[in-house]
Amino acid sequence: MLALSQAKSAASAVGHRYFSWLLPAFAALALSGCTPATTQLASADPADPAAKVAPVGYRSTIAPYTSLRPATPAPWRNRNEAVTPQPKQDR
Repeated sequence: MLALSQAKSAASAVGHRYFSWLLPAFAALALSGCTPATTQLASADPADPAAKVAPVGYRSTIAPYTSLRPATPAPWRNRNEAVTPQPKQDR
């Protein structure tokens, strides 16, 4: 009987030994996700109000647009001849 109780206590000591390092290891692993990243920035800090930035400019996307209405009516023959390709001359 004494040998059986010693075997149980030895087994519980082994289990307690594994649990004693498993809990802190799990806690360290879980808390490691809460630490901030400590990488260096490649350029200026974007949160710095004194950082140099490119100038902001405005270009209209419809600036070259000109309205064609109302257009004065022209004879259709004159308009058609203006856009017709010229015939090639024979050599």
